[in-house]
Amino acid sequence: MSAVIQPGQAPGTTTATAIATGAVSGSRLAVRRFLRNRLAVVGLGVVVFFFLFCFLGPLVYSTDQTHTMLQQVNLGPSGSHWLGTDAVGHDELGRLMYGGKVSLIVGLAAGILATVIGTLWGAAAGYAGGWIDAVMMRIVDAGIAIPALFILLVVSAITTPGLTGLIVILGFVSWLVPSRLIRAETLTLKNRDYVLTLRAIGGTHSRAITRHILPNSVSTIIVATTFQIADAILLVAYVSYLGLGVQPPATDWGGMLSAGLTAAYSGYWWLILPPGLAIILVVWAFNAIGDGLRDAFDVRGRG
Repeated sequence: MSAVIQPGQAPGTTTATAIATGAVSGSRLAVRRFLRNRLAVVGLGVVVFFFLFCFLGPLVYSTDQTHTMLQQVNLGPSGSHWLGTDAVGHDELGRLMYGGKVSLIVGLAAGILATVIGTLWGAAAGYAGGWIDAVMMRIVDAGIAIPALFILLVVSAITTPGLTGLIVILGFVSWLVPSRLIRAETLTLKNRDYVLTLRAIGGTHSRAITRHILPNSVSTIIVATTFQIADAILLVAYVSYLGLGVQPPATDWGGMLSAGLTAAYSGYWWLILPPGLAIILVVWAFNAIGDGLRDAFDVRGRG
């Protein structure tokens, strides 16, 4: 059905309005589909809670996480220390907030960095095609064959990375999977009419990628980012558990698990249970959000 152009209205206005209306309707439909996924909504609530807990909690529950206090070592939960204290007298609840802030910052930043690198690599490989695509994806296959944890352990053994260094290392060992996802999306999108038309009128390759392919891959990019954040939080927990992550007095949830493991055999359960549960809940929450977003953006499932 053709659109009716009103007097004084530019010919392209109706088409632009229709496109904008369709985009808004699609966004609303995606939001409704996401909200119908109860696990995804619960996961979003868990993530919001932990961000508030870790970033705003220290403003309400102030503790000293720098100096040792040997007179209050390994105290059990009480009114003055809600989750007890650790082996050097640090308040465990405050430590959980402090360590969670590091874990969330590293996980979020590394996940976004990995997705950005993977998106650019995958889009370039898929759009170029031919032997360029073959060479670039063989590099990805070779990288996937090497476990990311092994690379992290080797790098951490050679040098002691700080917070920024850990983010960069995690980002550069985690971009391989997103690159394959974006490549597959690019292989489909580059043959669409609007991309072929752009190339026919002399549009550049970079314009085709940045103005058409990447914007139309945003749903895949968002979903990949959520899963990458969850993987990054797990990886930094693994490395810190082995004592090769952020160094004292800084800590994260993996470092808290490592420090509390020996004390747990003495019955000090509060040193290992809270950080362990925090890691499980946050990783599950990001995965649940990713599943919900994938279902929400799945055009085949829309009715």
